[in-house]
Amino acid sequence: MPEEENDLAKPARPSAAKTAAKPVVKPATRPAAKSAAKTVPGAGSPSDEPVIASSVAEEADFALRSLQQAHANHTRYDASDEELLKFYEQMVLIRRFEEKAGQLYGLGLIGGFCHLYIGQEAVAVGLQSALQEGHDSVITGYRDHGHMLAYGIDPKVIMAELTGRGAGISRGKGGSMHMFSTEHKFFGGHGIVGAQVSLGAGLAFGHKYRGDGGVCMAYFGDGAANQGQVYETFNMAALWKLPIIFVVENNGYAMGTAVKRGSAETHFYRRGTAFRIPGMDVNGMDVLEVRQAAEVALEYVRAGNGPVLMELKTYRYRGHSMSDPAKYRSREEVQDMRDNHDPIEAAKADLLKRGVSEEKIKEIDKRIRQTVAQAADFAETSPEPDMAELYTDVLVGKY
Repeated sequence: MPEEENDLAKPARPSAAKTAAKPVVKPATRPAAKSAAKTVPGAGSPSDEPVIASSVAEEADFALRSLQQAHANHTRYDASDEELLKFYEQMVLIRRFEEKAGQLYGLGLIGGFCHLYIGQEAVAVGLQSALQEGHDSVITGYRDHGHMLAYGIDPKVIMAELTGRGAGISRGKGGSMHMFSTEHKFFGGHGIVGAQVSLGAGLAFGHKYRGDGGVCMAYFGDGAANQGQVYETFNMAALWKLPIIFVVENNGYAMGTAVKRGSAETHFYRRGTAFRIPGMDVNGMDVLEVRQAAEVALEYVRAGNGPVLMELKTYRYRGHSMSDPAKYRSREEVQDMRDNHDPIEAAKADLLKRGVSEEKIKEIDKRIRQTVAQAADFAETSPEPDMAELYTDVLVGKY
């Protein structure tokens, strides 16, 4: 990684260390202030030395807490063949599921907005494979199908929800953007840009309050990273040392605007520095690098040190939603990402290098296609919600 992108991991400057080592002047020996100029911090007054020393010491301590160097020292997870096969299977499931969802949308069987996760599979799979399923909390925005599949939720109930059927995970009333499963500790699925980040802090507060050792993983995109509520949440999470990992899925284009055109600071992992939140810069197109970064972040958070901010550099092959023609980028750019950076093809190449047979990989692909076809059939044949569902989950009466 270029040195300028790793400033959080830099050790304290020698001069700063020497300043921090100066003996603290006791208040009783401080001379009386003679003028306002001499009492201004940095003006050289002896009375200012304890403040400066304390500040520099804290700054050095924060630098030492950075996780970027730990990640750089060991970038890829040492997965067994079985683990890597599982990662591959999960990513293929997400890819095929999303492709089928796109088809059903084109046929008019899925209404409203529909945001596909094609290309970003390594992020959800790599991160959530390190979580304790059903114990740690996950919350995300409206591009949520992949996160649910990565957390072990049945593809049938997800597809049924997409098609507005009563068998859907939200009984057909949430659709693509508003899915929820308290059983799996998956808390949405949120349509308001950035709103899930604040809710994620609430989930993390719940883990800390109960003392259950759980962690919340709160996802948001590069576009949502400029929302004010995100920084309010950073401050509260750092102040209370909440067990939360903030994950920026930086796919480069937000809703259709390139990062460099919409963000003054394009290195999102640095965004937590003002709140003393260590950041991690991760290649989100490599499932093993993502998983290893998750191990580092989770160890830090579970130890009670407070939040971590992770930036996962990834890429979506489709438009922001099904209605987005994505004319803000070239076909050549998208094809280059598919040809040279695809997370599924990279995992497949790793498996073949390990000696896993092509036949075994093909068996996985075939099984996944059958699973997705069954989910689509289940969704299409399931009945719509009963009319009585209009009156459930709604607050009625005076409040």
